[in-house]
Amino acid sequence: MNRRGLLATGTLALGSLPAAVIGAARAGAPPVRPARMISAADFGAVGDGSADDTKALQTALDETFKTEGGFLLVPPGTYRVTRTLRILPEGGGNIGRHSGVIAHGARILSAVEGGHNVIEITSRATVRFILIEGLDILGMGKEGHGIYVECDRRDDYFYNFCLRDIVVQGCGGDGCRMVGNVFEGQVINSYFRKNNANGITFSHGEHGGVLSSMHVFGCVFGDNLRQGAALIRNCYDVAFHGCYFLLNGEFGLLAENGCTLLSNCGFENNHTKAADFAHGGAGISLNSFGTLVACTAYSLFNQTHLLRAYVTKELTMLGCSGSGDGQAREAGLASLSGTRSSPATIIGCGAITTTGDLEALELGNPGAGARFGSNWQSTILPRLGSYCLWVDKTGRLRLKDGAPTSDSDGQLVGT
Repeated sequence: MNRRGLLATGTLALGSLPAAVIGAARAGAPPVRPARMISAADFGAVGDGSADDTKALQTALDETFKTEGGFLLVPPGTYRVTRTLRILPEGGGNIGRHSGVIAHGARILSAVEGGHNVIEITSRATVRFILIEGLDILGMGKEGHGIYVECDRRDDYFYNFCLRDIVVQGCGGDGCRMVGNVFEGQVINSYFRKNNANGITFSHGEHGGVLSSMHVFGCVFGDNLRQGAALIRNCYDVAFHGCYFLLNGEFGLLAENGCTLLSNCGFENNHTKAADFAHGGAGISLNSFGTLVACTAYSLFNQTHLLRAYVTKELTMLGCSGSGDGQAREAGLASLSGTRSSPATIIGCGAITTTGDLEALELGNPGAGARFGSNWQSTILPRLGSYCLWVDKTGRLRLKDGAPTSDSDGQLVGT
């Protein structure tokens, strides 16, 4: 099974790249020619905020993403569009040229209606090295997603791409949605605000496409009507670094099947749709597994803690905190549940609560010191060399050389 298949089944191990990608790399790339630089103004784009620039921009995009590739420069201005702008890279096989849109100072003012997306990037080949930089999209709430990226085909791949310095706000759907065989991409220094669905959504495809190895750096997800960010349809291989999630209607991050990594991320005052603190929720909703490093949560209103998780694989938290003031003064770090066999390790964090069969290994947490599992069946029993310690159902401490086979196994060493 290749990497796509492993990730589609939710397996954590990462295999090799797709065979088509490996074959293209071994074959070697043709000599790189200087990229063509094209201006949208040369195709009649006005950018005055009132003229309909749809046709001019679409013609410029079509020319840019022809087989030989190139970059479209969109001069500063406000470009009103009334239909979806489509990016359809031409050609087949491994398209390794650099192409993209550079639009610092340019705003796309959406007049798109009927739930259609503002910009669509649809890959029907193996495509890489696409850059969209500096673009500002302002929706009116009647369109679909601001930026929609799709490669939902089993044998085609869209990868090694970058969205950088993007602003998407006010759209009727998500600020951005990525679906299918979309991987090894980056979203950098971008802002997703006041969209009617999620700020950004990552998703496996409906037809076998597997989203993976995505990295999000220094982005803000705020004031979106639903989630700040969402990982849906079983995808999980997305990492967020130095991002901030605030004032979203529901969760800052919804990860239905786990999340590879959250590092140095902040979650503030999410769950604005909740009636009050008692009906609020966590900054993060996580199922299955995840790793959190130096993440923080703060609340004055309805966000109850940093993390709510049901753990079935492995959860690791290092140096995380959760706090609140005012009506949210009881806001805390994490509420965890899960299966007894699920490993949860919490190091140098705030206080957590656990329910059900889940036992967490806590080290250096307030009031915990070093806390291990106590049930004889626990996977996190304290061990002294080959000896295991546990507390039996009568409250007595027991010791055994090797793993216990019952609650009454081993020797009594204390009460």
